[in-house]
Order: sequence, then structure tokens, then C-alpha cells
Amino acid sequence: MTDNIKVSKANGVLTLTFDRPDKKNAITDNMYEVLANELESAETDSAVRAIVIRSEGDLFTAGNDVSEFARAAMSGMGLVNVGRFIVALARATKPLVGAVQGKAVGVGTTLLLHCDHVILADDAQLTTPFVNLALVPEAASTMLLSDRIGHARAYTMFALGQPVGATEALAWGLANQVVSRADLDATAATVAAKLAAQPLGALMATKKLMRDAAVIQRHIEVEGEIFAAAIKTPEAQEAFMAFAQRRAPDFSQFC
Repeated sequence: MTDNIKVSKANGVLTLTFDRPDKKNAITDNMYEVLANELESAETDSAVRAIVIRSEGDLFTAGNDVSEFARAAMSGMGLVNVGRFIVALARATKPLVGAVQGKAVGVGTTLLLHCDHVILADDAQLTTPFVNLALVPEAASTMLLSDRIGHARAYTMFALGQPVGATEALAWGLANQVVSRADLDATAATVAAKLAAQPLGALMATKKLMRDAAVIQRHIEVEGEIFAAAIKTPEAQEAFMAFAQRRAPDFSQFC
């Protein structure tokens, strides 16, 4: 357990909260471990009928803790638990609700593609800047995002790291609803309570029919192999060094 992930369970709803607002809710390997453990346990926990993923502070999450990620990459040691978390999302059979305020960067956006009901505050902004770090997207997002919003929009989000605001995200089908910031948590709690009151067997069967977890997991594995290769490239090393040195990266030296 870590203080940076708050876990609560009440009335059939498991709530997982990013609670590292002083670091923009950047996700560490320890945080991924807690998230993965909770999602895996929820699958066999009869007391859990719906799951909410939310955050404290001004933004949902800045994505991976880039400092930790860069150190792991430059040392040749990967982060173990991010993969566990992504696979747990893909395998989750119970309803997942995402509640997002402010910026949702990288995995903060791609994890929403695995949620069944996404609620955005009106100040939400979704960004997938993997290419900016000389990497490739993860969590099967190269398939799921393209399927959801089309190749052109998905490519712009990936290749240029272009942020998408709440109203646009709703129109594109990336969210179920947009509410005021003040109403976000209450709305998520209401939706989760309604889902928890539904017949769970029917909900799980419906989700299984709507989404092929095996296909998604295979795509995650392919992305993971390419990601692992990309992180070792000179381009990625330049991106991480530039981040550490607080300067713009220079990719022109690489062909």
C-alpha cells in the first residue's frame, strides 16, 4: 500500500484515488503496484460490483513519473508494475468508471479507453504525448483510440501530442458526459452506485460481448515489445536527458 493511492470500498463500489497532487499525480511504480493489486483482487471480490478511478488535486494525472521512468530506462531496468496495471485494466470484467478533472496525460488518457463510463469535468484535457518522448503508445491505445475516434484524430493526438478538451472529447466519443468541476465526484458516485445496483452477471456478460479482452491483451503485448525497443533508442535517451536537463530535445541529429 502507498499513501499516494487511496483505496476505499463501500456499498459495492471500490474507489481508487490518485493522491499525489504535489507531484501532479504522476504515477510511480509503487502506485502502479497498488492499482494492479486492487484491480486483480476486485475480480474475485464479491463485495466489489463497480470501480471508480479518480484523483485529488487540480489534475487527474501527469502520467508516468518521468524522472523515475527515465532513471529506469537509462539504467536498463524497466518498471514492472505498469504492465501489470495495464493488463489488469484489459482483463477487468466489472464496470469501470473514470472521473477526470484537469489534465490527463499519457496513461491518464489511455486508461480511460478501458473504462466503461467516463465523466469529464469541463476543464478536462486529454493528451497522449508518447511520441514527444520518442516512445510509442501503450494500453492497446493504438487500436482502441483509432477504433473510437478514427485514424486521423488518433494520429494527431499521438504524433503531435495535441490535447483534446472535454467538449471535443465528448463529441468524439471519448467520454459519456461532461459536468462542472464541482459536480464531478458526486456524478461519479451516482453512476457507480447505479451500476453497483444492476445485476452484475448481466453487466459482466454485456461487457465481455462488447470487448474482446484476448485481442486487447495481444495488442498490449505487441505495443509492449515495440515500446521496450523504443526506450533503448538514442532518440529516447535524448528525450529523457532533455527532460532531466529542463531543455527542449533535439531529434534532428537522428535519422
